[in-house]
Amino acid sequence: MFGKHSFENLINELAAEPQVVHWEEVPSKEAVYASFPASLDARLHASLQTRGISSLYTHQRDAYDFIQGGKNIVAVTPTASGKTLCYNLPVVNDIVNDASARALYLFPTKALAQDQKNELNEWIEQLNIPINSYTYDGDTQPAIRQKIRKAGHIVITNPDMLHSAILPHHTKWVSLFENLKYIVIDELHTYRGVFGSHVANVIRRLKRLAAYYGSDPQFITTSATIANPKELAETLTGKEITLVDNNGAPRGKKHFAIYNPPVVHSQMNIRRSASKDSTYLAERFLKEGIQTIVFAKSRVRVEVILSHLQELVKKEFGQKSIQAYRGGYLPGERRNIEKGLRNGSVKGVVSTNALELGMDIGQLQVCVMTGYPGSIASTWQQAGRAGRRNEESLVVMVAGAAPIDQYMTQHPEYFFSASPEHARIHPDNLVILVDHLKCAAYELPFTEEESFGEEEISEILDFLNEEGVLHKRAGKWYWMDQAFPAHNVSLRSASQENVVIVDQTVPANVQIIGEMDRFSAMTLLHEEAIYLHQGTQFQVEELDWEEKKAYVKEVDVEYFTDANLNVRLYVLDIDQYREMGKHAAGFGDVAVTIMPSLFKKLKLSTYETIGSGPIHLPQEEIHTQASWLELDDEMLYTDGHDTFEKALLGISLLFEHLVPVFTLSDRSDVHVAYQVKADHSERPTIFLYDHYPGGIGLAKQLYAHIEELIAESIELLHACACSRGCPSCVGYDEFEDMKGLVLKLLQSIRP
Repeated sequence: MFGKHSFENLINELAAEPQVVHWEEVPSKEAVYASFPASLDARLHASLQTRGISSLYTHQRDAYDFIQGGKNIVAVTPTASGKTLCYNLPVVNDIVNDASARALYLFPTKALAQDQKNELNEWIEQLNIPINSYTYDGDTQPAIRQKIRKAGHIVITNPDMLHSAILPHHTKWVSLFENLKYIVIDELHTYRGVFGSHVANVIRRLKRLAAYYGSDPQFITTSATIANPKELAETLTGKEITLVDNNGAPRGKKHFAIYNPPVVHSQMNIRRSASKDSTYLAERFLKEGIQTIVFAKSRVRVEVILSHLQELVKKEFGQKSIQAYRGGYLPGERRNIEKGLRNGSVKGVVSTNALELGMDIGQLQVCVMTGYPGSIASTWQQAGRAGRRNEESLVVMVAGAAPIDQYMTQHPEYFFSASPEHARIHPDNLVILVDHLKCAAYELPFTEEESFGEEEISEILDFLNEEGVLHKRAGKWYWMDQAFPAHNVSLRSASQENVVIVDQTVPANVQIIGEMDRFSAMTLLHEEAIYLHQGTQFQVEELDWEEKKAYVKEVDVEYFTDANLNVRLYVLDIDQYREMGKHAAGFGDVAVTIMPSLFKKLKLSTYETIGSGPIHLPQEEIHTQASWLELDDEMLYTDGHDTFEKALLGISLLFEHLVPVFTLSDRSDVHVAYQVKADHSERPTIFLYDHYPGGIGLAKQLYAHIEELIAESIELLHACACSRGCPSCVGYDEFEDMKGLVLKLLQSIRP
C-alpha cells in the first residue's frame, strides 16, 4: 500500500515543521507471555496454536485464573492488547465442557457487537464444536430471533436492546436466564455520565431477573485506561470486582506530535482553523497511500472536513475512498465503511468519537485529531486507532482555539505525565431510578423486602401506586399502566425521542437517511439549516416538531449553518452553600429554559459569517441540578455593566472547556451559563448544570472542586501567549483588556 521509506520521510518532514510544538516518541514494548492454563480444553489449546497463538499475554492468563476462581473482574489494558481473549477464552472453555452454560455479551454499539461476533464465530467454526453465537439487535431478522432465545449459547447485544427488547420479554428467554453464567461488559469506560447511570439500572434489572430464574452470573468487564476502573465496575455491576492490569501485550513505536496552527492575526492572536490544518495534514498522508483516520468533535465538523478531503483526493482514489463515520448513519452504511477500512478500499475516514471503540478497522497508520478530545482517556483511545498491528504509527493532535487546546501546546507534560480522569455515574438519580423502577415492575412485581441498588425504594413504589402506575396487593407492587415503559426511556440522551431525517430530493424515492436526538435537532435541523451527510449537503425544508420529522432536500451551497441557544436558569432549591470571601458557591435544584434564537451561515472555505436568520421553535424546560458561583457585584459598578458582563462571559468560556476534563463527561453533559443578576440572589452568577432532567451528579462533583476549577482557569490564562485576550482563552474585545478583567475577577474569588 505504501513504502516504509515514504512514511519515514513524512515523519521526519513533519517533525521539522515549526508548527510542531512538541514531539513525543512512545517506545515499542516487547510482549510478556504466560503459559496456557492446565484446565484449558485441549481442543481450544490446539485451535489457538493453529491461529498462531502459542501462549497467552500475562493479563489474559490472570483474567482466566481469576474467572476460574469465581471472581468478577475488570481487565484494563490499552487499545489492541488482546482484551477480547480475556473473556472469550473462559466463556468458550466453559461452554465446551457444559453445553447448557450461557453468556450474555454487552457492547455499547451495534457496530462493535457485529465486529466481535464475526471474530468469535470464525474461532468457533475452526473449533468445529456446536456453539451458537448470535447478535441480537434491531437488525436481527425475525426468523432467527426464536432460535437465539432458545439455543443461543452466547447472545451478543447492546444495552439499548437489553433494556427494551430482552428484559421486558424475559419469559421468552427462559433458557438464557436459567443458565446465565457470565455477563461480559466491554468498553466499560463508555458507561459514564447519563448513559452509564442508565446502564447501571439496566444491570440491576438483569441481575433481578437472573436471580428469579435461579442464576447468579459472574461479571467480566474490560476497559480502556481510566483512573477508577474498579470503582466504576463495582458501581455499574453492584458486585465486588478484581482488577486485572498486568498488561503483557507488545506495542509498536508511536510518534505523538502536538501541532499548533500558525497565527494569522497577531494583534488578536487568532490562529488558522484546526479543521483546515487537519485537512491539510490528512491530505499529505492520504496522497502517499497511507491509511489515515481523522477525528473531529462534532457531526458538522466531520462533514466539513470530509467534503474538503473528498475534493482534494478524488483524482487519486475516487470520492468514495474517503468516508465519514458518525452517529445518525444507518446500520448498513456504517458496516460498509467498516468493511472498506478492513479491506483497504476505504483509504481514509473522518469520524466523531464513534470510532474510538475497539472495532477492528484495519491497518490504520496515522491518526489526526482535530482539537483535544476533551480527556486524557479519550485521547489515548483515539491514538490507539493507529498502529493496531503493532507497527510504527503516527498521531498528530492539531490544537484548536479552545483554551484547553492551547494549554496543551504550552504544557504538553500535563497530557503525557498526568493520570487519566475518573469516570462518574449516578445510578440513584431520582429521574433515572424512577424510570427503571417502572421498567422493573413491568418485568416482575416488587416485594416489600426487595432492594434495587442503594436507595430505599418503598416510598417511590408507594408514590407510583398513588399515581396509578403500580397497584399494591398482598405486599407486592404490580404494574398497572397500559403503556410499555421501556419504550419511553432513552438510555443515551436527555430527550426521549429522536427526530427522523427524511430525504425528499427525489419525490419518487423518499427515504430516511438518519436520525438525531431532540436537543441536537433544535440547533442542527431547524428550517433552513444545512444538514451534512457523507459530504452531501441537504437543506432542511420543514421541521415537523410534533411528529419529530425533518424533511430535507439535496443542495449545493458554499456554506454550512450553526445556531445559538438562549438559556435561562431559576434556582428552585439550595442544598449546599458556602461563603468564599466576598463571593459564594452553591449547589441545588434549578429549572432551565432553553430556546434557540438565531442561526448563522458560515462560509465553508473560511468559516466567516455570511448571513443569519431566526429559528421558530417552542421553548424547552428541564429541572436539573447545578452548582454556581455567586460573585461580589462591586466590579459591576466600578468597571461598568458591559465590561463586567464580558468578564462573566470570559470565565464561562474557560469553565466550558475545563469542565469535561474535571468530570470525564461528554461536552453535552454539563452546560455553563451566566446571569448578570440571578433571580435567587440578585448577584452576578455563573451556573454549571447537568444537561439532564434530575441531574446526574456532575454538578455536585463540580461544587466540591470549584476552587480547583478556578485555579486551573487562572493557570490556563497565564499560559496563553496573548496579551489582552484571544479566542484561545477568554475571547477578544478591541476596547477591553479581556484577559486582565477575567484574571482580576478569578483572583478575587480564589482563596
